Amino acid sequence: MALMTFDELVHIVRSVFVRNGMSDGNAMIIATNCVSAERDGAASHGLFRVSQYVSSLKSGAVDGHAKPALDPDSAASVVSVDARNGFAQPALELSRQPAIEKARAAGVSIVTIRDSHHLSALWLDVEPFARAKLVALAFVNSIPRVVPWGGQEPVLGTNPMAFAVPREHEPPLIFDQASSAMAFGEIALAAKTGHSVSSGVGVDRHGQPTTIAQAIIDGGALLPFGGHKGSAITLMVELLAAALTGSNFSFEVGSSVAPGTRTVRTGELVILIDPRRIGASNFYQRVDVILDKLMASGVKRLPGNRRHQNRMRSLSEGIAVSDAMLATLNGYL
Repeated sequence: MALMTFDELVHIVRSVFVRNGMSDGNAMIIATNCVSAERDGAASHGLFRVSQYVSSLKSGAVDGHAKPALDPDSAASVVSVDARNGFAQPALELSRQPAIEKARAAGVSIVTIRDSHHLSALWLDVEPFARAKLVALAFVNSIPRVVPWGGQEPVLGTNPMAFAVPREHEPPLIFDQASSAMAFGEIALAAKTGHSVSSGVGVDRHGQPTTIAQAIIDGGALLPFGGHKGSAITLMVELLAAALTGSNFSFEVGSSVAPGTRTVRTGELVILIDPRRIGASNFYQRVDVILDKLMASGVKRLPGNRRHQNRMRSLSEGIAVSDAMLATLNGYL
């Protein structure tokens, strides 16, 4: 086990991506994203994902050198980005400042990203907007791994969503969750480590309920959280992330994934709200009122608190990286 600084680890991961077909600029953005997830304690979306990025790059299904482009004809409060079959984070990076400026001017702005590959924790997409004092929501559709309520085959993606709220004197309140009963990255990590999952999470290739993570991966499928209610939310994300952005639905890319590809060409929608511009002058105080009430009711931890604690510890003590992971990273160089 090694303890590494954030910058040291970003340098290694960036080098891996460049060596395996990503432009240096894109590699810096994606490496920072991966290491940020690892720093914050999200192992399923951190260094664990490096091999998946590399696999997608080697498959040729994603363009690691893609240069996203802003649509000059976007509406006044809209920032539309064509990711050009590249990863979503560089496209989001390109949209960030224009989207912030438009939200501050009009009170609301929307980012649409099409033709993109997303493979990371969604809270990292919305946190910079919350740091800029904006409320942010993000939606992404993905590989068809979820059987809709009442259905017999996977049609929908795990379809994560994230919500971020700025606070006046505290870090932003952020939550990030899949629309499936469990995120696929967590399933993959459980399978790799030999752990089982809870009942109600997924089915095997025969459609039978299973708690064996590997059985869900090997031809099985995930279930939506909350039965029919979660299934409706999963559909909502499909419509927001794909239909509104002009991107593929999850089921439309499922049969055309190239061998070795771990990502697919879908879309992302981000909605930004400036509380000050829509008349919520006491917004921060109102946020504190309800969060204080939650804590007084017995809640021990607010969404995102653990990530912030992990971040502070990692930045102080270093990010712990196993010898096996270091060997994997070095093997790609």
